[in-house]
Amino acid sequence: MHEPSARRFRRFAWGLVVYNLGVVLWGAYVRATGSGAGCGNHWPLCNGEALPRPESAETLIELTHRLTSGLDGLLVVALVVWAFRAFPRRHPVRLAAAGSLVFLVSEALIGAGLVRFELVAGNTSIARAWVMAAHLTNTFLLLALLTLTAEWARRPASARRAVELRTGDPAVWLLGAALAGSLLLGVSGAVAALGDTLFPAATFEEGVAQELAPDAHAFVRLRVFHPAIAFALALYLALAAFAVARLRPAPAVERRAALLVRLFVLQLAVGLANLWLAAPIRLQLLHLLLADLVWITLVLLTAATLAHSTVTSPHHRPEGA
Repeated sequence: MHEPSARRFRRFAWGLVVYNLGVVLWGAYVRATGSGAGCGNHWPLCNGEALPRPESAETLIELTHRLTSGLDGLLVVALVVWAFRAFPRRHPVRLAAAGSLVFLVSEALIGAGLVRFELVAGNTSIARAWVMAAHLTNTFLLLALLTLTAEWARRPASARRAVELRTGDPAVWLLGAALAGSLLLGVSGAVAALGDTLFPAATFEEGVAQELAPDAHAFVRLRVFHPAIAFALALYLALAAFAVARLRPAPAVERRAALLVRLFVLQLAVGLANLWLAAPIRLQLLHLLLADLVWITLVLLTAATLAHSTVTSPHHRPEGA
């Protein structure tokens, strides 16, 4: 691929990552405002029509989410076609782009299931929590693959080595545990946010009283696990980022490790503010955005680490790194 064409592809791929962040945040706004039933239990139609005239704010919010998600599908298809035309057979960019399309389709199917089975608005069933967990996991994997598409297109030679995992490499285990922990934190956050939506509290004290009540709903009881997991993961990520930077003393690895720690500290601060202020919608969305940025940075750190696959001494910097 010629450099001007490669640059355009990378810009498009990164633009698609940004666009998907917007779609994710709007989806969270749909949940936070209780607008998931704005189109009834119809999908892909909205209240039985392809393009209805919105008669309520909830319908407008849900319809906007569907339209932006539909456009997202067209953009990802364009990304896949471009990747297969621009990159050679068996190139990781092709694999990542195709994978992003697979997870975008599953994202749409999960969203359709939420609507068709009426696991939206005021539904408080445990089934909704399971589907939300699957939704969050799918979203994170979609963002990861879109990120890798853009990242591997930047350095094609490194990308080929990036998929050669060495199971005995301590950096692989450290980052694998970090990725798994981040998914767990994201799932607990999705359930906690659902509890905040369905059982809102006006103040922090009222929220604590809800959680301590003997007849508290499971969603309310589960809210306490999210901050506990967040603080545990913060400690682990700080240690893991430092260790990986020592194992791979390359500028890209060190920069991304430092950025990961800074973003997670900021996310923790916003999370505490969100907890103290009883989860206002704006803070919920900011907290989610930071969670997504932490995840993307962790994926980029993993990619940079795997690109420097030879384990080096902490005091030796590889040539050309």
